[in-house]
Amino acid sequence: MNPDHTAPVIYIQLKNRVTVPKGHGVMLRDVAYLITEPEWREPLYSLLLIQPQQSDGNLILIDLMTVIPRIHELFPHAEIQPIGEGRTIVQIEGPATASKPSLALFVLVWLLLFFGSALTIMNFHADVSMQEVQIRIVEMLTGRRDEHPYVFQIAYSLGIGFGMVIFFNHLFKKKWNEEPTPLEVEMFLYQKNIDQYVVNEEYRKTQRRGDGTSGNQGE
Repeated sequence: MNPDHTAPVIYIQLKNRVTVPKGHGVMLRDVAYLITEPEWREPLYSLLLIQPQQSDGNLILIDLMTVIPRIHELFPHAEIQPIGEGRTIVQIEGPATASKPSLALFVLVWLLLFFGSALTIMNFHADVSMQEVQIRIVEMLTGRRDEHPYVFQIAYSLGIGFGMVIFFNHLFKKKWNEEPTPLEVEMFLYQKNIDQYVVNEEYRKTQRRGDGTSGNQGE
């Protein structure tokens, strides 16, 4: 195949974040989606971009400034049209170790969360004098004062639990609709902030390496 005879147009979109097994090279198929002529697609997808080393750590930033020169080595006259974000984060993942989840640890975490949440709600109710408020509400509804309105308190407690299920849109493995839960949204924003931090740190390291190289050349 002689690439000089044809100048392919390559539309490339880098993925946001990918995972590559430890010891494997990062190929273009791992980090990008391509739209081009069918005969060019497999050679491009099989293009090795980088072979991670131990010193690279477990997070590597690959941007278009890395990808485009590698494509031009294969197809010197290719016209490259980037789409979307111009960088992707590669996470190097070690071999997975099969381990059974610990039932004791699960029970311990469940108890901590259960009693921690219960104490938080009770302390909040104590701060706002919720018991006196409930007594007053029952007195307004029934016309008599009851120091222990258990029926109202039980209904109120069930309402809190039902309201939390509706708010978090999740009950065990069941979701009521396709909307993301508040926890999923927070995890998404957290991951997005981490990715942005990694990108900034990798660019800063690259700049420092470049400045150091320039300084050495100047000497």
